[in-house]
Amino acid sequence: MSVLEKFLDYVKYDTQSDPNSGTMPSTAKQKILAAHLVEEMKKIGIEDAHMSEFGYVYGTVPATAPRAKTVGFIAHMDTAAEFSGCGVNPRVIEKYDGGDIVLNESLGIVTTVREFPGLAAYCGKTLVVTDGTTLLGADDKAGVAEILQAAEELIQSGEPHGAVKIAFTPDEEIGAGPSKFDVPHFGADFAFTVDGGTVNDMEYENFNGASAKVHVKGLSVHPGGAKGKMINASRVAMEFNSLLPQTEVPENTEGYEGFWHLLEMHTSIESADLNYIIRDHDYAKLCARKEKFTLAADFINKKYGRELVTLDIRDSYRNMKEVVEPHPEILEIARAAIREIGLEPTSHAIRGGTDGATLSYMGLPCPNLGTGGENAHGKYEYAVVEEMEKMVRVIRTIVRMVE
Repeated sequence: MSVLEKFLDYVKYDTQSDPNSGTMPSTAKQKILAAHLVEEMKKIGIEDAHMSEFGYVYGTVPATAPRAKTVGFIAHMDTAAEFSGCGVNPRVIEKYDGGDIVLNESLGIVTTVREFPGLAAYCGKTLVVTDGTTLLGADDKAGVAEILQAAEELIQSGEPHGAVKIAFTPDEEIGAGPSKFDVPHFGADFAFTVDGGTVNDMEYENFNGASAKVHVKGLSVHPGGAKGKMINASRVAMEFNSLLPQTEVPENTEGYEGFWHLLEMHTSIESADLNYIIRDHDYAKLCARKEKFTLAADFINKKYGRELVTLDIRDSYRNMKEVVEPHPEILEIARAAIREIGLEPTSHAIRGGTDGATLSYMGLPCPNLGTGGENAHGKYEYAVVEEMEKMVRVIRTIVRMVE
């Protein structure tokens, strides 16, 4: 199988994670893909391929030559909770002509070059797109396919290399990917997540992340006699949201600018629940953003003279920069591998997070590599096959360079 064939196979598995589940993995269906990957890994010659009770897949490409260090590669199997990953129907466009892409004619869903100008860079390339009703799952099944394709080619080539550790994680999209990851069992000295965008971009700094769950308690009475009695939780929830800095949201920020983001809300007169994520590359600024949530809740509770708003704010992950940057040799291996396949390496701060952020704080330095996927978490997601093939080469080159 080629990397494209692997990818087209994996995206058809529904592996959407669930932030409200409370189990690990958060959805049992993630284990279905995990079991499939274990069987495929065994067929291509990966030693000790197995799935843990929590849905993690581990395996080892056996060494063909002694090496002092052991490298690992990690990708996640789940897809984002914000958009459906059920019934993915991928379509391959060969020699993309550079124009708008009609994803679903009957529903009028089109990926336009005006909205997504990055498409212009892939004119003449092979694209994999959605049918407009689901996300694609390149985030991060492209990474899974690339790691396994590289492993298969390494085993078939017989070229000298050390042992290569492989892992596929559940629940990355809900920030729980590393929660049960067994770093000692994994057995690598350092690793790379393959979970980014453009192939020449190697990332080692990311947002600090937190989540905020806001609960509003209301009081329902008949609207005809509501004066001085009713407390409409839906209206109080909107009032709470209005107290947050209205320009500091994803659609108004870029680069190192942080934000708060309302993911979902469920409201009625009696109660309302709002779920947010909070992000900033600077941890002190993240703490300041969290404090604004506390101040908004305090303001409303004092205004109404009772505790209507309660908060549950929790840190999700930290910026990996401070624990990865002290290992410049890891970063240089990635840069050298990218140069060797004819690209100029770049780095930028991720406006998000990866499993590698938390794993780095767990003692496994873990920068992030690209996948060739774009526009994640929605119906306009696509993957570029030639870029995926380049990442397979980057992975193989990294393995060869590890001494």
